[in-house]
Amino acid sequence: MKAKHQRLVLALVALMALIGAGLLAVSALKDEAAYFYTPNDVRIKGVAPGKSIRLGGMVVKGSIKRAADGVTIRFDVTDGKATVPATFSGIAPDLFKEGSGVVAEGAFDGSGAFVATNLLAKHDERYMPRELEGMRYDESTHEMKAER
Repeated sequence: MKAKHQRLVLALVALMALIGAGLLAVSALKDEAAYFYTPNDVRIKGVAPGKSIRLGGMVVKGSIKRAADGVTIRFDVTDGKATVPATFSGIAPDLFKEGSGVVAEGAFDGSGAFVATNLLAKHDERYMPRELEGMRYDESTHEMKAER
């Protein structure tokens, strides 16, 4: 084979390898592109215990319980379709409260509870996760309902 043909074959092989690597990277990241999982996403897809994720939704009213140690908080996160129990140890943001939006970073433990390592509270009254737009929290039933 001539040197010119060898270079052409080498270039084509390199191009195919590059395309293959790009496709492999895209397929590996397709589920990781979401900013956060909602409780319903967790219920449907399942998340392996110990895998670091962000869990987003609304803090269920009446669910915040503070432990005697003064730093551990237990609360529930809902998206109107599913609810996930969560715990956080540390100083919660000032805007973290019942009925407000939250994105919690952390992982699930073996019992199915979410253990947060960081809390990101919503930053103003108009913030609403895209998945919850058009929903409101019904205090009487403690559920998310569609606005009328």
